[in-house]
Amino acid sequence: MKKKTLYRCNSCGFESIKWLGKCPTCNNWNTLEEITIEAKNLETRSRQVAKKPLKKLLEIVSNKSDRIVTGINEFDRVMGGGIVKDSISIITARPGAGKSTLLLEISDAVAQKGYKVIYASGEESDSQIKNRADRILNKIHEDIWVLQETSLDNVLDAVEEIDPDIIIIDSIQTFTMESSLPARAGSPTQTMECANALLQMAKNGRRPRAVIIVGQMTKSDELAGLRALEHLVDTVLIIEDDSDEELRVLVSSKNRFGGIENGFFQMGERGIISIDNPSEFFMTKREEGEIVSGSALTVIKEGTRAIITEIESLVSKSFTPYPTRIGETLGKDKLNTLISILEQRGGINLYDKNVIIKTTGGIKIREQGINLAVIMSIVSSVKQQGIESDIAFIADVGLTGELKKVPSLESRIRELERMGFKKVYVPKDSIGKSSNLKKIDIIELKTLMDVINNIYRS
Repeated sequence: MKKKTLYRCNSCGFESIKWLGKCPTCNNWNTLEEITIEAKNLETRSRQVAKKPLKKLLEIVSNKSDRIVTGINEFDRVMGGGIVKDSISIITARPGAGKSTLLLEISDAVAQKGYKVIYASGEESDSQIKNRADRILNKIHEDIWVLQETSLDNVLDAVEEIDPDIIIIDSIQTFTMESSLPARAGSPTQTMECANALLQMAKNGRRPRAVIIVGQMTKSDELAGLRALEHLVDTVLIIEDDSDEELRVLVSSKNRFGGIENGFFQMGERGIISIDNPSEFFMTKREEGEIVSGSALTVIKEGTRAIITEIESLVSKSFTPYPTRIGETLGKDKLNTLISILEQRGGINLYDKNVIIKTTGGIKIREQGINLAVIMSIVSSVKQQGIESDIAFIADVGLTGELKKVPSLESRIRELERMGFKKVYVPKDSIGKSSNLKKIDIIELKTLMDVINNIYRS
């Protein structure tokens, strides 16, 4: 049998047919070592794929309802309505964010609906998985199969034996295939070889299956491995978390079967729980007529959904030359910009004041539509006069102090109507005459000073 020479990185496992001074994957120098392997015939290294007939796009029948609905509402929303039966998805997050917990709950939910699941783990023993299941599941379903394995060949054999509907691989970087070139688990060669084998299994026209892969995350909070892995899968999911908060945000950065959506979950002792009404979760429940200073309400857009969010602020006297500016869920530069606008255009001096901003529930703010609410929460805290809890603010604020329009304004106001709000402040001429928003008082003003004077009647 012929022998072949390759150069393999002793740091990350990258392979090249020629020597390189610097590894293009891990960027380490002088880590490529020469190795000799036995070249295998193409037939033994790849699975035979049946030739498929050529079809006209016009004649292909699409089945949009061919999904597995888990019943975990926030997960189904992010997936576009459920798990497509012939799809391959990848989910990544930092260690401890709840990947394995969420996938175990998904396994239980689909098993309750009559589907078979194989949960193959290369990181945890079967007893560890069982202990987690005992903690978070009320009753373990008999159609969940667990395989503690690092050989994908053995997993594929188990699939042939059990014939599951969903296969979960945790994590792809721990698995290897004998049919690929000799390489350690987690190397680009093994990862892509395993992913391609799973892809072929998922897209089998005679027996489609849904595959969910766990991918490890790098220190820079990115999916580990080649970018080709993200291109290969249908859906890329990321769990965003803050170690100090219970909130988990499931983000779809890619979805061939739906839009880009976010799902919200709460991590607790009994597992990860879907937050089905985020507008209630991200604002404080108060008694009717109860008013608290330093609080203002707004509406943000997460994917296609409008969510009411409470902005809280605390303004206190500073006894140092440099007052503190803290934005726990808001960028510090953005906070300093809004404070400067308030000082110059709103006539409120904060040069000797500490200002701290956060959101109820710990949701991170990435858009401009909350700027008016942030400023008004600071005004409320400075004046020590609360704003009524049925009033909201939706506008950007320019450096000129003028209120600026924000996208999807009508859908945001409809969410306020649904939650029973009585009044909303928006930029002037931002609501069309054809609008059918009748249940809420829409106050259109031009400048920040107009809003302050209207609220406090000065």
